[in-house]
Amino acid sequence: RNYYGGNWASFSFSGLLSWIKENQEKTDTSDDCEDWRKLILENEEVISLSKKDKTIQHVEDFCFGDQDSAEDVEEAGALPKLPIFGASGAEGVAQELEKECPPMESALPEAESQEPEKATGTKPASAMEGNDTEITSKNESCHSTALGESALELGKTEAAPSEISAQEPKKITYSQIVREGRRFNIDLVSKLLYSRGLLIDLLIKSNVSRYAEFKNATRILAFREGKVEQVPCSRADVFNSRQLAMVEKRMLMKFLTFCLDYEQHPDEYQDYENSTFAQFLRTRKLTPSLQHFILHSIAMVSETDCSTLEGLQATKKFLQCLGRYGNTPFLFPLYGQGEIPQCFCRMCAVFGGIYCLRHSVQCLVVDKESGRCKAIVDHFGQRISANYFIVEDSYLSENICTNVCYRQISRAVLITDQSVLNTDSEQQVSILTVPPVDLGKPAVCVIELCSSTMTCMKDTYLVHLTCPSAKTAREDLEPVVQKLFNLNTEKETENEELEKPRVLWAVYFNMRDSSGVDKNLYDGLPSNVYVCSGPDSALGNDCAVKQAETIFQEMFPTEEFCPPPPNPEDIIYDEDEIAPEESGFSNSPETKPEPSTEESSSGGSTAVKKEDNEE
Repeated sequence: RNYYGGNWASFSFSGLLSWIKENQEKTDTSDDCEDWRKLILENEEVISLSKKDKTIQHVEDFCFGDQDSAEDVEEAGALPKLPIFGASGAEGVAQELEKECPPMESALPEAESQEPEKATGTKPASAMEGNDTEITSKNESCHSTALGESALELGKTEAAPSEISAQEPKKITYSQIVREGRRFNIDLVSKLLYSRGLLIDLLIKSNVSRYAEFKNATRILAFREGKVEQVPCSRADVFNSRQLAMVEKRMLMKFLTFCLDYEQHPDEYQDYENSTFAQFLRTRKLTPSLQHFILHSIAMVSETDCSTLEGLQATKKFLQCLGRYGNTPFLFPLYGQGEIPQCFCRMCAVFGGIYCLRHSVQCLVVDKESGRCKAIVDHFGQRISANYFIVEDSYLSENICTNVCYRQISRAVLITDQSVLNTDSEQQVSILTVPPVDLGKPAVCVIELCSSTMTCMKDTYLVHLTCPSAKTAREDLEPVVQKLFNLNTEKETENEELEKPRVLWAVYFNMRDSSGVDKNLYDGLPSNVYVCSGPDSALGNDCAVKQAETIFQEMFPTEEFCPPPPNPEDIIYDEDEIAPEESGFSNSPETKPEPSTEESSSGGSTAVKKEDNEE
């Protein structure tokens, strides 16, 4: 591939258009080297790898905004890029080298050069105007944060109420979206980070957090009786809520307090262990609205498939993550989820690892006697030997995966002109769970991102919809889109539709979920070849972290997984060791534009790092 992260990647708008075109055409990759088989010896055999990525299906994109001509429009401030094959039209022009248009923003400095600033207490440029919070590993000792008693106080400054919110949203055209394409960082997979989840712990422990910044998810929403409303989840939110009666507030606090230490009170739930969590909630003297909030917006579990214990565990996890960095349990990485794999790539590069883009592999070379993989042959006809091989599931050919039954994820990405729930502050990061209309079907997770997350242009919102697939992505998700948004491009629309956010552009696609596949189901794989999956449908990242650690421990059982890196001044190089900077490979991910003053001042960012005095 010509981008980092596989199906975990993030794209600018023009990059996503090229990705869409590539997946709609599904062209076969031809062999650059015809005589690579001459490299295979008599006592060796090959396992051919797939030449086509079949993890993405049913890609459909739609433009609902004013479709003015965008053929001659270029991305403002685009950095020089190698051409992406298959791009044409608006997307092709937007990727050409910029000769006349000056950059809109200076690029971020290299992550290594930011360290002295952080050490002296100065804020990085991308968050200079925001309310910064640093994530440390010291506040683990504070267990009283679960209901909003935050160990870290976020800045109280709110963005000034927008004068535009009471008026009609600004009219955004398609050519504007293309021109501001580098302002978009659109994730293929939509996830949030639990503030006490495995990935946050790993980022802190490994010090990879130095390369990333995060923004708090500011609100949890619910969709009930055709309306979107905010869910009170912290202690302060519950008692400040106007939508709950005083009796309901007491009910909710009593139940949430019970969930925090439910293991200590088995007599209260053991009679319902074989029941669903929804049935258990009905026995707790909770009003229908409270049951809805707990089931769909706090526990975020299925009404029909989730057991009582699973629901209590999910609710406890939610509550334990509250208050660590804000009034919700979630963080979102600035510039998108695709920054996370790039951060790990950068740390790897600092210590000599090499990440090669546009470098495909023809086959694995297996020794017939030992049955172990000895080498790979790349598309240049070059043979590369190694002791261990890690292969992402999508690279395996069909004859290896004949016994594997994959699940699918339905995804949609929308660019809209306003939020699903307007408030005084435009800069909101929201998560909304839309329950299914029919029992037995999956709920749809909606994550709405504002421009201060550095994922979309000013005056727009980026909305991600995700659910396990039942049909094609459009069939699964379009009914939810129609409930929440206005898809009508005509000027004359009903008043009810005018109140909804207008969709400017949308894409639907299905993504393979290869998580949870047993390695024994893959036919004929050598013991030293390890398979990792693509993204799963869960909201968090625990599955990926567990899988990475499991594979690492199988290869190196005596080594520590992602240990804290040594300080640069403590590293002693061998005389014959070549410093990573002297190699001819460029490992650094593409730099991103800095946030504008308006964007950075309207929402606080969060830097994940350890205390300076902590080893």
